[in-house]
Amino acid sequence: MTEKEETMDTSDSQDSAPSAKKNGRTSLLDSGEDFEVLDEEDIDDDPPPLEDAGGGKGKSAEESGKTNADTDADPPGQVEEWLDVLGNDQLKKKVLEAGQGRDSRPQKGQNVKIHLKTYLKDLTLVEEQPEVSFTLGDGDVIQALDLTVQLMEMGEKALIQTDAKYAYGTRGSLEPEVPPDAELSLEVQLLEATDAADLELLPPVEKIALAILKRERGNVHYQRGDYAFAVNSYSIALQITESSSKVDISPEEENELMDVKVKCLNNMAASQLKLDHYDAALKSCVSALAHQPENIKALFRMGKVLALQGEYTEAIQTLRKALKLEPSNKTIHAELSKLVKKHSEQRGVEQAMYKKMLGNPTSSSSSSSQKHRAKSSWGLSWKWLFGATAVAIGGVALSVVIAARN
Repeated sequence: MTEKEETMDTSDSQDSAPSAKKNGRTSLLDSGEDFEVLDEEDIDDDPPPLEDAGGGKGKSAEESGKTNADTDADPPGQVEEWLDVLGNDQLKKKVLEAGQGRDSRPQKGQNVKIHLKTYLKDLTLVEEQPEVSFTLGDGDVIQALDLTVQLMEMGEKALIQTDAKYAYGTRGSLEPEVPPDAELSLEVQLLEATDAADLELLPPVEKIALAILKRERGNVHYQRGDYAFAVNSYSIALQITESSSKVDISPEEENELMDVKVKCLNNMAASQLKLDHYDAALKSCVSALAHQPENIKALFRMGKVLALQGEYTEAIQTLRKALKLEPSNKTIHAELSKLVKKHSEQRGVEQAMYKKMLGNPTSSSSSSSQKHRAKSSWGLSWKWLFGATAVAIGGVALSVVIAARN
């Protein structure tokens, strides 16, 4: 199916994560998967790209050449040697300045704030962020930070060396400007750790913004091909939208939360399809349609899932419903045509197989017909013979009677 680009919706862009910056992006779903691309403006739940397609903010030669004295091989004030975090020598941590003790370490689920400097392997400064806030363990940042910050003490400054696998991977990043397969050095200082807000007491506006933030982080994971992480982020966003509230919420805010929920379900179905988790993807589609029965994205993905499960009749019916809602949608039309043809070919194969298993019904019918005709012919011959015999006997008897009278 021809790969397409589509304009991204920016209705909730003010709540997006730093990685979801605007201006001239290409669609996230440039992966070639036809089920993620629909030609319509009002369906906006496709994951946006991670970075600005224009290449991000340019950096001067002076800035790109900056290095940090604290990243020397043996910095002054060193407290301990390298800690191999995962035991594979691909993610290591070294304490540069000691913190307030092990009891001050943050816990998963807490909101943390760090000062972050990002360097390439050659110590070129990529980016410095005085305050980066995220929820520990939610996948809001690169994996290297999520795994190592929970090992830091309050106030601690540490140097982290990470393989591309736990940073920006084979795709790299436009903002920050990181090339593909780049190993990074991160200088991190833990500034703050606080408990997450009670969702039941969170004002609706903040709850909506938080759900959108988690959803857009899932979009980033999706774009990078980290589909399991994407599912995790969408699940967190769904939990936020489904949480009860002890604060008054307007009908408009309820509708907005529902819209975010359906988008999360649609994107989760797309991720689950990538993971070949068809039952889970079908469940996500069904949930989305329970809230919005005419959601074309959900109908289209549901049709794809059913087809992959071999349920061609139901898949065709679902895609026809989607096409009826959007008759001009070429993507749905093409998918439906392809599926109808495939279903027809399969039925032909099955019919041929059944004929082979049961024998040739035509020759069987012919044989039966011949037997019936032979039987009928024998029946007629027998009846004729019997009748002729009766007539002959009658004639003889009649002659005897006449002779007696004479």
